[in-house]
Amino acid sequence: MKKRNCLKRIIISTLLLGIFVNCSSFNDILDTEKVEPLRTEIKIKIELEGFDSPQGLSIVLMNYLENIRIEKEFSGLSVPLDSLIPGIYTITISGKAYDNQGQLYYLNGGLVNQPLIKNNQTVEITVSGLKISPLVFKEIYYAGSAPNYFRDQFYEIYNNSDSILYLDGIYFAALYPSAATENKPVWPASDENKYVYTDRLWKFPGTGNQYPLKPGECCVVSQFAANHQLNIYNPNSPVDCSSSEFEFNMNNKNFPNQPAYDMVHVFYNGSSAMGTVPQYLTSVFGGAYVIFKIPENVPYDPVNDKSLQTRNLASSSTTLYAKIPIQYVLDGVEAGHNETMVKAKRMPVVLDAGMTYVGGTYNSLGVARKKIGENEDGTPILQDTNNSTDDFDRGLRPMLRRYGAKMPSWNHTLQ
Repeated sequence: MKKRNCLKRIIISTLLLGIFVNCSSFNDILDTEKVEPLRTEIKIKIELEGFDSPQGLSIVLMNYLENIRIEKEFSGLSVPLDSLIPGIYTITISGKAYDNQGQLYYLNGGLVNQPLIKNNQTVEITVSGLKISPLVFKEIYYAGSAPNYFRDQFYEIYNNSDSILYLDGIYFAALYPSAATENKPVWPASDENKYVYTDRLWKFPGTGNQYPLKPGECCVVSQFAANHQLNIYNPNSPVDCSSSEFEFNMNNKNFPNQPAYDMVHVFYNGSSAMGTVPQYLTSVFGGAYVIFKIPENVPYDPVNDKSLQTRNLASSSTTLYAKIPIQYVLDGVEAGHNETMVKAKRMPVVLDAGMTYVGGTYNSLGVARKKIGENEDGTPILQDTNNSTDDFDRGLRPMLRRYGAKMPSWNHTLQ
């Protein structure tokens, strides 16, 4: 294409976008035989505090008319672009960056159809972002499938960070009461704002570094890690959980132990024994789920340390519940019957200010955390604002490893 024709196309595009240039200016440009490259500076204005000189952001400029793509990395709050062909560009800024406190954020911003036709032009782009929680619940399927099948429940946990994380010793619990209710339990007044409570506690096996999750990898914890679509279980089920990394094995001979690794049972009614209930399930109406990690130098033994046990003071029942320190919770998600049940929350707003739901039971629907970006390898970056009303897409057909999340190398199907 001749440069003169190229320039005419740029000007026509500019006119269509409503950019005002007087007629004499257009005539001058049209008579130009040579298009001179431009110098442009892109500056970013980050709406969040604490980003004096962010590292890790990249800028992409796309001129679709001329099929031009330019990509550069920021080193600070501006980036110069030399030898830029004049035209209409879509500009996108995105990436992971640490703030001054060492918290990791996903930042993004951009402009669509931005004219870059003047030399030494400066363009400012506003960038916003969300904090990236390292380990999060990515997908939860709790409602079960018709007619009344609940053994296909699963909980997917995802490494949303840019570092290797270890599952070893991390605890999992569904909080008490099992379903959202306005008839709430009463806990000791001295515990206020310190704990959440569970009737049963599990943790991941391992001695410290046996179960790594790389960035972009996830693990699936199933109630029963089988292919639920088989005729012996429930052909109506939407999921095959046989590739799950872990399961809650309750030693039920009717639902035999699967190749997935067993979660370690920690606590039930003041004991490490599982009790006589033949299965572990969370409410098909929606539970309040947490994962938490106790620091190595902090003792935590809710079976032998009676200060970590309590009763529901609103009941005459002698059932004992384990206390979970709020300060050690890595992620919490609350699910309920429907949107009106947010007033019956079991979880303090510091852990989850909202509630997600699927609107029914045995409907083969689940919830999945929203994707807000991608890592370089295409794996997702997930939203976590500590508000499950906003953070989750609801009423989805459940899917293991949605968005291309990766399976860890130690998954039993890869051995």
